[in-house]
Amino acid sequence: MTDSPAFRLPLDPQEQPILDKILNIRDHLSILKQDRSSYVKSEDVVQYYTQLMAQVEALNRIRVSKRDEQNRVDTVLDDCFQLISLFFLTIGRNSEAPAVYSAISTVKRLLDHLKEAGFYSAKDLESIGSHIQDWHASVERGKESHSEHLLTLLNARIELCRATLKELQDRLSRLDPQMMGRYEKLVSILRSLSACNTRSRVGYPCPDIFPAKEVNEFEQQVWQIESEMQAERIQHDGISAEDAYADRLGILSLTEGEVQDGDKVVQALLVRCTLWIEIIREKQGKIDDRFQDTYDKLLKIRNNLEQMNLTQAWSLRETDLYSFQRQLDRVDESRVDGNFIDVEGRPADLHAQRTLLYLLRKSYAFIYQYIISSEPVSEALLPIYNQLLTLKRCLKEVKHSGGVDSPRELYPYSMKLNSIDNMKKDGKFMVGNDIPEGQASVTALLNECFELAYELRSEADEKNEENGEPDAEEVNGVGTKD
Repeated sequence: MTDSPAFRLPLDPQEQPILDKILNIRDHLSILKQDRSSYVKSEDVVQYYTQLMAQVEALNRIRVSKRDEQNRVDTVLDDCFQLISLFFLTIGRNSEAPAVYSAISTVKRLLDHLKEAGFYSAKDLESIGSHIQDWHASVERGKESHSEHLLTLLNARIELCRATLKELQDRLSRLDPQMMGRYEKLVSILRSLSACNTRSRVGYPCPDIFPAKEVNEFEQQVWQIESEMQAERIQHDGISAEDAYADRLGILSLTEGEVQDGDKVVQALLVRCTLWIEIIREKQGKIDDRFQDTYDKLLKIRNNLEQMNLTQAWSLRETDLYSFQRQLDRVDESRVDGNFIDVEGRPADLHAQRTLLYLLRKSYAFIYQYIISSEPVSEALLPIYNQLLTLKRCLKEVKHSGGVDSPRELYPYSMKLNSIDNMKKDGKFMVGNDIPEGQASVTALLNECFELAYELRSEADEKNEENGEPDAEEVNGVGTKD
């Protein structure tokens, strides 16, 4: 049913009925998630959300004197909250507090992994910081309509994310604009090198397809930055590149100790790029056999999530992300003191550690991107919404390309806009007798498209008048709903 980590059974017999009920809720949510025969209705999601909050309140009454208790009840509760959160996104209620749960859980892991990796982009932090603000606003708006138990939990997680975010921001605080430019370039190079390191065919490393040419090009870029900084090239006579990499992490770390000067931060990253190039060239995409299964699993998840990027707007149901989240959570939580370990409890070598961490972080980054890209529209209205998004992009491209010479050129857009507008009943986009969430978003987008078409028509008429040509034939429906 789920890939959640296993916890001991509840010690308090009073919690057993609660566990039974939330297991039943999770089963129903899972069935609802898998049902593609119809779109998810708001009333179904709210029904299970209400049932779940009733069990949370019952659990809190039992745990008055043991707030830190963690057992299987908490594990299944987390499953249910993750699913409920993704369902709120699916039905288009993105700005409500329950929708925040999955987003903030994903960001917490992503921030922890950025800190652990020891390098990140300022743009990463800006995006995360902006969305944390939005999620906090959603929680604040929910004070009158959602349980205080959920809001307290969400606020606590948001504060944890803010603390980690500030810590990461402080590490970049001493970079001047020139150093920041070099730093961002090195971050991009190191990530690209890690992507080269995981290049594979059908999920299995193949030395014959190791992208040596790409790696060489990145190395040239590193040398260019090295020359600009007049930095000494790293030497590690007598020790392996992996040992040298580990030593340098201890000496110049972005996430340990006091905030360092900007040049030291960039030098540390420069050294890591140089050594990482040497390491991945030696490995040629080959992972330690002890961690081949974990590597294959993470690689498959990363590749599947990456492939979803091509069809996200048209086919992604946000609840599809749940199974990926749970698989990733299980891998992440199987680590010991941050280390990936084999069946005998031995840690992986540096190359395997960094490769697996990259795949883990990259996968969470994809999930984060899909969550923040979720449109505030029910999946029932998404086909219409996506068609309008495409029309808007086309009309803007026509406008940027100089417009049209005649209103007749707008016929195809006019016909499509009017056909969509005619789908409304009493001003609403209906599905049967239901009024799905997201009416305001779809209507606003439709109006934007009509306005763009009207502007293009007006510009075409003005051109004809300036050229002394006869007025263009009036075209009913081009840029107007009359």
